[in-house]
Amino acid sequence: MKEYVILSLETHLFFGRIMKEHSLFLLAGFPAKETEFIQRADRFREEFENGLRRTVNLANGIVSQSVLNSGEIVTEFTQKAECQTRDLTGISIDMKITEAEEQLRAGNCVMVNRQIVSHIRMLNRQMFNSLNGLISFKEEILEKMTRCRLYTTNYPLLIEHILREAKLYRQNILELEKRGRISIPDVKELELFWNQIMMEHAQFIRGLLDPTECELIETANEFAKDYCHLLEEARKQDKKVMDALTEMILQTTKQYQEFKTAGTEGITGCKIRSIILPLLADHVLREANHYLRMLEHVQKGRD
Repeated sequence: MKEYVILSLETHLFFGRIMKEHSLFLLAGFPAKETEFIQRADRFREEFENGLRRTVNLANGIVSQSVLNSGEIVTEFTQKAECQTRDLTGISIDMKITEAEEQLRAGNCVMVNRQIVSHIRMLNRQMFNSLNGLISFKEEILEKMTRCRLYTTNYPLLIEHILREAKLYRQNILELEKRGRISIPDVKELELFWNQIMMEHAQFIRGLLDPTECELIETANEFAKDYCHLLEEARKQDKKVMDALTEMILQTTKQYQEFKTAGTEGITGCKIRSIILPLLADHVLREANHYLRMLEHVQKGRD
């Protein structure tokens, strides 16, 4: 059960925060008249915040050093981005969770007992139930947007984007509960999913920058084109001969991570003109960090 416990906690540390922030972004995007949607989004924000708080309380001394070092849980910008986003939107954010995450320590010799396994099962159940609700909520938002029955400042593509991420999270929890571990996706499947996520990040960044930020818009557009090309190449490649393409994706993602890091620093430092929430900038940076860790794991497995 050791693998079950560690992977469950690592999954929730990453995806639980992602879902909490998805709920916040949805909440921030609704006009004042949509009181029901605002209340529902805020309820999901609270649910995932509570789940993340429980996860952090359980995770100390258990999770791996590679995950803690990856920058996918928190970055150097997360606390500042949360504080700015709270002040700009008036939406509540428990920043003590981030402080606790920054203090997490890895486990060198993890001892698993019935009590911790029981806590993990309850946590997985809690997150799974919240996810089912959030997925249905996102689907409802998308359906109403595409029928011109709901206005939000979020793109329809962004709703589709965050739906895919939520469904991957739910699939991971299902596998943990059924098999005690998460199936390692084949390289092609991994790259197809995350290349699309990275491509769409570039498209969102491009569309949320102020029109005067010509150089940044052009750079974001080039990354969108790069990942579109990498997606096409991954679709054509045989699973057995993905090595060269993976190396190309890894190098592109390292460059993209550097672009996102500079962008997050610029947005939190009020040096970039945009309508990007500071926490959204940090959010997409953490997802790039997560993808980089997985790509590097693939590379190490081949060496």
